[in-house]
Order: sequence, then structure tokens, then C-alpha cells
Amino acid sequence: MQNFTRRSVLMSAAALPLAACGNGINSGGGSRIDARVDNALAFMYAEVPGTRDLATQAAGMLVMPLVTEAGFGFGGAYGRGALRVGGATVDYYSAISGSFGFQIGAQQYAHTLFFMTEEALRNFRTSPGLSAGAGVRYAVNNEAGDLSIDTTQILDPVIAVVYGQAGLIAGATLEGTQYSRILP
Repeated sequence: MQNFTRRSVLMSAAALPLAACGNGINSGGGSRIDARVDNALAFMYAEVPGTRDLATQAAGMLVMPLVTEAGFGFGGAYGRGALRVGGATVDYYSAISGSFGFQIGAQQYAHTLFFMTEEALRNFRTSPGLSAGAGVRYAVNNEAGDLSIDTTQILDPVIAVVYGQAGLIAGATLEGTQYSRILP
């Protein structure tokens, strides 16, 4: 029997209402998610220099084109996206996270996880659900507008890029985000 921690119960309870925020319900299935992923990738390549090069070096990419996050004491986020390998969609995933603390507001953003090794991609695809955390390296735009990635970061198994943020909550983090395979 699986033990549930208070945090996992709170995360699920906080994120369930967000599931109906328009990025999952009646989404038109895989074709709708694929269209959103295409648009998100075009935006990322145009707005975050260096990501196209990163994509060519990656074994695969998980693109979450729209994640909706809201909080008032308890918070949660939900989104759906696609895993792309060699430019083709191979699976669909949902992302869910929850939080507790001083927070109020809402935001939407997109993010892409770049799997830099075949082993990292294989581990992601064969696991029952990945939790983003210590094993994920965050790449951010520096003041010059270029992606801040050096050769040591490219050796990291998973690199995350968050982009397209809009809303009233400052910042977006993927810490504690649970990814699970879905059938759209």
C-alpha cells in the first residue's frame, strides 16, 4: 500500500480545480496539444536565443506549452504537453504541482525539459512519473539576452527552460512538479 504524505495530498487538492482552467478540458486531443507545442517551440526559439542549439543536442524534449498556476495560501499548477523525440511526438504528459505559503495571484507560462542523454530520456519514459527537482538544471536568460548555458551544464542530464510568463505571481519554478503520461 502506498503512503501519502500531507504534501502530496495538499498538492493534489490544490491543483484539481486548475485542471478545468482551459488547458485540458475539451482540448481536442493530441492534435490540439501538438499545435500548442508547435507554437510554444516557435516562441521559445524566437525569444530565448540558444534554445535551438540546445534542442539539436538533446535526445528528446518535453514541451509544456501552457501551465496555469494560481494560489491564495494554497496554490497549484496544471498543464499538458508532449514529449518530442527527433521532432516527432511520442507521448503526451500532464504536469501538476502544488504549494503552500504566502502567495496570491495567478500566472501562465510554458516550459521545456531538454533530456540531454539517452539514459535520462529512457529513465523519464520508463518511470511511473517524474518529479522535477534536484536532477533538473535551470537555464535562464542573462542580461545580454542569450541563454546562460556552459559546457558543464550541457553535460547535465535534464535542462529546463521556463518562458512566456504572464500573470501576477512573480517567477515560475518547476520544483516539485509531477509529470505523468496521459492519453489525450
